[in-house]
Amino acid sequence: MRALHIITGLGIGGAERQLRALLRRLPLACDVVTLTNPGPVARQLAADGVRVTHLGMGGNRDVGALPRLVRLIRRGRYDVVHTHLYRACVYGRIAARLAGVRAVVATEHSLGAHRIEGRPLTPGTRALYLATERLGAATVAVSATVAGRLLAWGVPERRIHLVPNGIEPDRFRFDPAARDAARAALGVPRGAVVVGGMGRLVPGKRFDALVRAAARLPDDVWVVLAGEGPERAALRVLSARLGLAGRVVLAGGCPDVPGLLSALDVFVSPSTEETFGLAVLEALAAGLPVLHASAPVVEELPRSQAPGARRVGAGPAELADALTAELALGARRLPVPAAVARYGIDRSVDRLMNVYEGVCRR
Repeated sequence: MRALHIITGLGIGGAERQLRALLRRLPLACDVVTLTNPGPVARQLAADGVRVTHLGMGGNRDVGALPRLVRLIRRGRYDVVHTHLYRACVYGRIAARLAGVRAVVATEHSLGAHRIEGRPLTPGTRALYLATERLGAATVAVSATVAGRLLAWGVPERRIHLVPNGIEPDRFRFDPAARDAARAALGVPRGAVVVGGMGRLVPGKRFDALVRAAARLPDDVWVVLAGEGPERAALRVLSARLGLAGRVVLAGGCPDVPGLLSALDVFVSPSTEETFGLAVLEALAAGLPVLHASAPVVEELPRSQAPGARRVGAGPAELADALTAELALGARRLPVPAAVARYGIDRSVDRLMNVYEGVCRR
């Protein structure tokens, strides 16, 4: 069996990192096409020995990319085409059917209640999604929350398959040497307390609320944000306006996520509309206390499975109060919770292979 994975971009994001984790374990030959942005994860995949092709798509309406994608799929003679993220799902499902591949699987990584991948869920966006969804054979939901949303949209239950995201827990184990190296690279003083967040720098992630909260905290508290996106400049301006320019580090598309997590003392996810919470899971695997506004990865489990994760309000004042209470307990590492073992990547791979085999049989 040969599979082609089509993804919108390969910057540092949850869907992109999840794709790499899957490809490191999937027991079949896989190639990858990125429609745009062959960023850090593209380089990591290439280093893993995965063939990555950049389609060079100019934008959402670059329909000239469609025939190029059709030709690529035909040449590869793939048994399965698997799409990830909205634009890749729309174009990829159409291209796969035109190329004669009917075993088309799409993973829905980022379907929120009001937004999809940061963009508002307009009637047109929803209609296009549903029209192209019918061209596929199966739609994978990364959480029960996403599965429920797909069902409410009218996607038939028989086509929805729950395959939670997974990680390789040992990769995120706390490493004191990595902590010192990462802090030095980020320019963080040795005695500083570091609060961190990770994800695309877009309004929906609400990292501005974390920066505003930091302005209410003592001067020895630093904020490190890992990720790229259109909000980067605005966050830099906001930090300067609040007098935090020296204490807010925009780390960019950090390729060493385990090292970054070792450098932190508290992890914060201020987004109110997460569909899984992969970064939360990775932070828990690193033994970090986690404050989150939304994280199905732990909210769908009993509280005892992730005692180090606490749901908090998303406003700056609420975040500041929660951080003050957390920091009063002192910088510490927590035992890795049971939730981490539930989301091992091998379980995700087994479930995904069952989906592949089912759609190929049909």
